[in-house]
Amino acid sequence: MLSNPSARLKQINIFYYLTNSKKNEMAIFSNMDELINYLLEFGQLNQRQIDLIKRKVEIATLDKGEYFSEAGKIPRQVAFVVEGIFRGCYYNNKGEEITRCFIQENSIMCDYVNFEANTVSSDYIQACTDCTLIVFSRQNWEELSQIIVEWDAIKSKMVQICMYQKSRKNPVISQDATTRYLKFIENYPSLVNRIPLSYISSYLGVTQQSLSRIRKNIS
Repeated sequence: MLSNPSARLKQINIFYYLTNSKKNEMAIFSNMDELINYLLEFGQLNQRQIDLIKRKVEIATLDKGEYFSEAGKIPRQVAFVVEGIFRGCYYNNKGEEITRCFIQENSIMCDYVNFEANTVSSDYIQACTDCTLIVFSRQNWEELSQIIVEWDAIKSKMVQICMYQKSRKNPVISQDATTRYLKFIENYPSLVNRIPLSYISSYLGVTQQSLSRIRKNIS
């Protein structure tokens, strides 16, 4: 079963954070640069717009096992993953936990269909590792559309990628388990040694014991 369903983002006010540690200050600016560089992949922004975006976000952390969004609740935030790995997961009609996808660093993350519609989600987004995020509240995300002319075009491109990640199909169960694992390595080459085997086996639709045997056989 999914644990700690009531875990909340531990948000940090950026300006308070800056005044309390030089090391934190360096980390904040580095994280912000990663976000801005990502945004600039999808469109142009001038310095005034970049400064505005930086004022509209917060740094947040989540511990391994905690949730960015949960089934039964309305998603209210969009995040840029600075550090860590998340998984999208849900329960099927048999009550089995299914991992749908993995979300890595340098990605926008949100249950965007329900976020946009202000409706309840049926999925979870769970931290597979300790994570650092840059978070947009719903209000600030929407305000950027009203202030920055280019924001909607940038947002549209980012959201397409975000929704593609979430909608990716699990490996074809008709394939043998080894083929499924090799496909996983192809799709997520950097994840194999960073996340629990239980999450990988849930994604592949195999038991942890079977996955351990497969890994041993191909190593």
